[in-house]
Amino acid sequence: LGIVLLIPFRKYFVKEMHGKYPFPEATATTEVLVSGEKGGNQAKLLAVAGLVGGLYDFAASTFGLWTEEISTRMTAWGTLCADKFKTLLKVNTSAAVLGLGYIIGLKYSAIIAAGSFLIWLLVVPVVGSTATGAGMSPEELYQTFGRPLGIGGIAMAGLIGIIRQSGIIKQAMGLAVSEFSGKKKAETNVPRTQRDLTMRTILTTLIAALATTFFFFQFGILGNWGQTAVALLIVFVISFLFTTVAANAIAIVGSNPVSGMTLMTLILASLVLVSIGLNGTAGMTAALIIGGVVCTALSTAGGFITDLKIGYWIGTTPKKQESWKFLGVFVSAATVAGVMIILNKTYGFGPGSPLEAPQANAMAAVIQPLMQGGTAPWVLYFCGAVLALVLTGIGIPALPFALGMFLPLQLNLPLLIGGLIAWFVSTRSKDQALNKARMSQGTLIASGFIAGGALMGVVGAILKFADVDWKFTQWSNSNAASWVGLGMYLALIIYFAVHSLRAKKEE
Repeated sequence: LGIVLLIPFRKYFVKEMHGKYPFPEATATTEVLVSGEKGGNQAKLLAVAGLVGGLYDFAASTFGLWTEEISTRMTAWGTLCADKFKTLLKVNTSAAVLGLGYIIGLKYSAIIAAGSFLIWLLVVPVVGSTATGAGMSPEELYQTFGRPLGIGGIAMAGLIGIIRQSGIIKQAMGLAVSEFSGKKKAETNVPRTQRDLTMRTILTTLIAALATTFFFFQFGILGNWGQTAVALLIVFVISFLFTTVAANAIAIVGSNPVSGMTLMTLILASLVLVSIGLNGTAGMTAALIIGGVVCTALSTAGGFITDLKIGYWIGTTPKKQESWKFLGVFVSAATVAGVMIILNKTYGFGPGSPLEAPQANAMAAVIQPLMQGGTAPWVLYFCGAVLALVLTGIGIPALPFALGMFLPLQLNLPLLIGGLIAWFVSTRSKDQALNKARMSQGTLIASGFIAGGALMGVVGAILKFADVDWKFTQWSNSNAASWVGLGMYLALIIYFAVHSLRAKKEE
């Protein structure tokens, strides 16, 4: 579903919006590929940056030589502000996240940070000063009041995006009708780099996927033809509508708010299922399965738009990418479920286990009261949606702002820091050619940070799975480790800026 629902939007996101969306992950991957192909100084710089970023993140996450996250709680006044005034700032010190912020740039990272500041510096302190939030920590206030605002904003931003892209949807549907009616001739004049799978293939695959899902719902879960039809309709409509939201988010931030969209899916599915008489344990199971299908479709679509953007930059044939993506999804479907079963049997999921699954437990907590007569925070969803409308009306992109409200502050502040580094290195000279060269070199370093952090993250995950514990836990939880983390983070920022400024313009 994720693949076939995204393909009709490929040209819009990848080609027509080229230069308007930063595509941070696609940019980083392309830089790695191009530098590897060219070799020389660029490849050397990329390798060194990858080594620096990878070892930096590995030292913090695996050994705990310094904290992965610093906050104002590391000072006495910061702890007082957090406890008494519910005011708190946090920064994830990962090199990879800093690199993402650089590639996203100052404009979008500032909008994302503004969404975070609204929640953490206004909503959380204001609600925390009332009787309702007095006994809550800033983190609990964020989860209870901040994230629902973000979910409402993301949903409304998605609807606005769908309305704006209605012309593309109409064009795709017209193409489908012309192909099936036999009116459309072979696209012999279409450049190789712009050839997609035919609409006939897309619709045939879509129908097959929906038919398989219908069979699974009917004979595996529900056993009621009417309820199965409703469940399938929910899956198709929400997957179709939120596919563009996932692609938009990846194109802007490099992070897919799939948990927020899945949470909205669960809420809508629960309300609809209860209205047709399906509640209790059976209703919760059905809602979770529907959410799982939608979640997987949106995750696939979000990742696939990155693949297609990379392909656009390096000159691949989209049709081949789209064809091979089906094999990739098949392999992952055949392996990931097994890995999850092993992890569940080894560690278990939930509070108290090494795999706490906070998002999944939050979703379970949301649908349980709905299925048993409770309510959702509709007022907060509505307020978030209205805010997205207001932002759109005054010309501020609503989706990145809503993402800032939804995503944790510690992930958004490093994006702003990375964006500020990008602004700094690209504005130091009056020579625009030199500024461009510095910006390009910084992008290469940022790509190295992202690639190095990702590779060492895999190594760290393997060590954890193998139950190899090299972490100095007592030290890493100490306040001293936070101060070391701050010092190392500042050193990383200086390294980033200095080596970006050393670039020379091309003669």
